[in-house]
Amino acid sequence: MSLFADKIISFNKSLKLDVDLPCNIRVMNPFQENAEALQVSSAFYKKFYSDTQKRKLILAINPGRYGAGVTGIPFTDTKRLEEKCGLTIQDVSTHEPSSVFVYRMIDAWGGVDKFYGSFFINSICPLGFVRTNNHGREVNYNYYDSNELLEKILPFAAWAIEEYINMGCYTETCFCMGTGKNYKILKLINDQHRFFKKIVPIEHPRYVIQYKSGQMSGYIDKYVTLLGSSVRGL
Repeated sequence: MSLFADKIISFNKSLKLDVDLPCNIRVMNPFQENAEALQVSSAFYKKFYSDTQKRKLILAINPGRYGAGVTGIPFTDTKRLEEKCGLTIQDVSTHEPSSVFVYRMIDAWGGVDKFYGSFFINSICPLGFVRTNNHGREVNYNYYDSNELLEKILPFAAWAIEEYINMGCYTETCFCMGTGKNYKILKLINDQHRFFKKIVPIEHPRYVIQYKSGQMSGYIDKYVTLLGSSVRGL
């Protein structure tokens, strides 16, 4: 039987999005744009997922420029990659606020080995997007930020979710990072494909960092409680 790690790495290597994108929008695919991202993410999955046990699935929105857009690992910037996971990317340093929240939550759970042994984090859309703004700078762009992009992404997202399940993710409960648009769209996809019996929405780390930073410990406790109840129910 193939290891969970092997399935993830194969999936990452195969990721490709062939659709016509809206003006000033481009796909961000670290696995094709940066050989080191594929190398370090593969090392990460071999370190924490070299087994055949199933995991609970946590789905975010899509990769951002300073987290998975660089490392290929959801919610893992280069600082957390080195400090918490013991892996490095040479000559690159990124700080992603959402990564701070996620790894504090992982610490509260019991550390990276324990957490990744039970959970797999990815995104409804496993590839990210950037938009060129009026100043010529690229900024993060979510798959649902325009209806035109969303309509083109939905089949790709459904395919990706099915792949996550085939890797070895439970279908009883899926956790959704984002209680607004991301949850609404995941519910729409699930209503059509019936991937999961239950979807549990939880506040997105970026929302907590940006708007509720003073209450971060409470949101971390909420994550640990909700995720813990799902594991105890196995």
